[in-house]
Formats: sequence, structure tokens, C-alpha cells
Amino acid sequence: MSVLSSLEPMRAADALVLPGVRELLACFLGAALISLCGTLAIIRTPGKTGMDAPDGRRKRHEKPVSRLGGGPIFLALMVGALVLLGLGFFELRSLLPVLVSCALMFAVGFMDDLRPLGARVKLLGQIAVSLVLYGMGVSIEVLSNPFGEGGLQLGWWSLPLTVFWLVAIPNIINLIDGMDGLAGGFGMFLTLTLALVGYLGGNSEVMLLSVLMAGALAGFLFFNLPPARIFLGDGGAYLLGFFIAATSLRSSQKGSVIAALLVIIIALGVPILDTFFAILRRAIRGVPIFSADAEHIHHRLILLGYSKGRALLAMYSVCLVLSLVGISILLTKGGALPVAGAVLFLLAVGAARYLGYVKSWTRLREQVRTALARRRRLEHIRAHARALEFDIEHCDTLDAFADLLQDRFQWVGFQPIPGPDKRLLHLPIGPDLLVTLHCPADDFLESDWLVRADAFSTLFERCLERWGSLPAFLLPTRKTAVTPPVTSVAIAQAAARECHEP
Repeated sequence: MSVLSSLEPMRAADALVLPGVRELLACFLGAALISLCGTLAIIRTPGKTGMDAPDGRRKRHEKPVSRLGGGPIFLALMVGALVLLGLGFFELRSLLPVLVSCALMFAVGFMDDLRPLGARVKLLGQIAVSLVLYGMGVSIEVLSNPFGEGGLQLGWWSLPLTVFWLVAIPNIINLIDGMDGLAGGFGMFLTLTLALVGYLGGNSEVMLLSVLMAGALAGFLFFNLPPARIFLGDGGAYLLGFFIAATSLRSSQKGSVIAALLVIIIALGVPILDTFFAILRRAIRGVPIFSADAEHIHHRLILLGYSKGRALLAMYSVCLVLSLVGISILLTKGGALPVAGAVLFLLAVGAARYLGYVKSWTRLREQVRTALARRRRLEHIRAHARALEFDIEHCDTLDAFADLLQDRFQWVGFQPIPGPDKRLLHLPIGPDLLVTLHCPADDFLESDWLVRADAFSTLFERCLERWGSLPAFLLPTRKTAVTPPVTSVAIAQAAARECHEP
């Protein structure tokens, strides 16, 4: 198997049955119908399992929405594959590795949708599923020279590179799944791109499977576009990302399909760029890489004044252009690779400035220094929070601990008494409890206050375990009794000001 080792169409004999336009259209519409009906059934079925409740911070939808949208997509893919298998379009032994591994990856995400598993458990599950697919013979063995003859035999590097590819793509898709219709729409563009790659390589299996997935996503998107009535969830995002990664590696003999590695990387330009920005800003700020925030590209576009529809259309357009750039690599037999690299570089530089991640290239060093200073401040605050956890064990009463906590909070900047110059900040604790904090309203870096407050979330949980209640000055209340926090609007406005600062 090699990347860009062969871009010539393969003989039709390599496929059991070469599909025509009618077969492809039937696959797309059939999968779309199954997915649409399944999604509608979930929406109309009342229940509390797998519901994603708004928190007034990142999750700003008006009411709980189901996270089980991956189920109908999975059903449509499997039913469609089995029907095509029965009609003779596939051989079971060639189809089995992708279907089995996709089912396992979907199960990892779907279980998390039903009940959170934790980032480490999910990562271990993803690695295990990737090893299963590798053990079934799907891997990257050779990286060929895109500009000439020869290639690099990976040897034992084949295992880590294959696992990295199979784990990275699902997580990239999951990371961008923070806006109605975004991950599903991107996935549809990517699977149609992969179908075109299969066509150019003469691989009917990749073409049909990709069209099936595109149809399933189309049916799901009918209810997922703004305002979304159902979410993709981790199950759907992991299934979609793993399907793209696994299908691009499906065969070790068909070099044109393996060339999809580069095509998919280019087509994934926006999600990859978003992931890069997220890792970079979290590393600089000292925030865990897997922690969620509201500063992704789609969040920034909203803060810059885009409506959800316009932001979605803008990101779809960029994804479409990058998909065409990726396809050009196949059509030019690697000749367009430098152009594709230049397009990605210019996109990264332009996005960093336009979206406000870089306020000014001439003041970039100063901006980094400021960010690092904020990181040191946050680390100091976390150290105080950890010290207070030890204090819980040494305080005999809740009142004694409340005095320590109130003194430490004043040092951090939180105030015990509301006032005209204070802003309310609600911090979720557990499934249905909120604590109310007060922070200065005139501080320009409002977005830091949520991060500072999050440093104390574990402390509050320990306090509940010890005394069964929280200090009175935190104003603990049930979520149902609290309206969406004012601080979300304030933080959004602050982030927008940061974006526009020259």
C-alpha cells in the first residue's frame, strides 16, 4: 500500500459489480430515508436518556436536545451495506473489517452519549478499536514519493502511524461538533469527496460505502441544521470520523484509495486548523487540551456578527473549496501538492488574524507574553484550589471552611457581595446544581473568569461529600430555578471586543 503510488483508474474487474448512476442514487436516497425516519423516531420518542441540557455557557440551546443522532446514521450505513452485500456488490471478507471496526467505534461514542465515560476511557477505546482494524489487515505500509518513483517502507512504524490516523480523525470531527449542522455537513462533503476518490481509483466498494454514509448524513442533517432538533453526539462523530479514516485505508492493493490520505487531510483543512488553534491556545493558557471552550472557529464567527446560517455557509464553502483542492492532487498526480500546501498556509494565517486569535502580527510576542502571564496566574489559582481541598479534611465545620474559602476567593478576585460593579457567574456542579459567584464587571478579560471558576469545581464537589452542602455565600441553587446566566452574554461581548482589537 502506498500514498499516491498509483493514480490511474483500475480495471472494472477489480470490483465485483461496477455501480452506475442509478445504483449510486439509490444508495444515497435509501440511506437518507432510513436515517431520516430513524432520526424522526428518536425526536418524537420522549425520554431523558442521552439528552444534552443547556448550561448557558457553551451549550446555549433553549431546551434539552437528544445526543443520539449517531444511531440512525449507523443503522442506515449497516442496513445499506448488508443490502449491497446481498446484491453482490461486495464480498464479505473485504467489507467485514470496516463494518466491524466502525460498529465498535460507534459503540464507544454511543456509550458515552448515554453515560459519560471520561476522556481517558474513550481514548483507550479508540486505540483498542484501531488495533482491531490493524489486526484485520488494514494499515499503512508504504509512503511513496508523490513527485516520482520510489517510496518509504514504514516497517514497524506502520502500527503507530495507522493507529494515529484512525484515532486522530474521529477526534477532529468530534472537536468541531459544536455548532448545529457543522460536523454533519462537513462529513457529507468529506464522504462525497471520498466517493469521488473511489471513482477515480476504480474502487466500487469505497464509492458505494461513501455514498451510503453521505446519504445517511443527508437524512440526519434534515433535523440537525439550525435550529437543531437532534445532535450528532460522540457516537455519530466517532463513527463518521473513523469511517472516513478506515475507508481511506481499506485496501492495501489499491493505491488510488490510499492516496485519499492526502486528499482527506486537505479537505479536513478547517477542522485540522480549528484543532491546531484549540491545542495551541489551551497549551499557552495552561488549560487541559481536552477541556471544552467557546473559542472554536464557529464561535468566533458568531462573535464577529455572523448568524448561525451565515457562519455555517461560510465554513461549508471553505470545506468545498478545500475538497476540490484535495481532488486536484489526484487529477494532477501529485503536481498540485505545493499549491494545496500554500492554500492551507494562507488559510491558517488569514484565519488567525481575522478570527482574532492573533490580534496583531507586529505585537504577537507581546500577546504571547500576556497569555503566558495569565497561565501562571491560573496555575497559582489552581494551587490554591488544591490547598483548599486539603483544608476540607482539617476543618471541623462548614462555617470554618467557608471563612477560608471566602478569604481565598477575594484574593482570586471573586466577591462575596453582589453590586452594580459586579457580574453574576453561574458554575454548574454535578447534574443539577449551580453555584453563583460575583466577579468584577470592568475587567476586560471576562473570559478568564469561567476558567478561574472551573478550577474550584472539584473543590465544591469535595465540600458536598464532606458536609452535604456548600457555603451560603455561594448561593447554591438548582439549575431549573436559574435563568441562563448574564455572564454568557458579557463573555461573548468581551470575546468579540478582543477579536476587533487592532
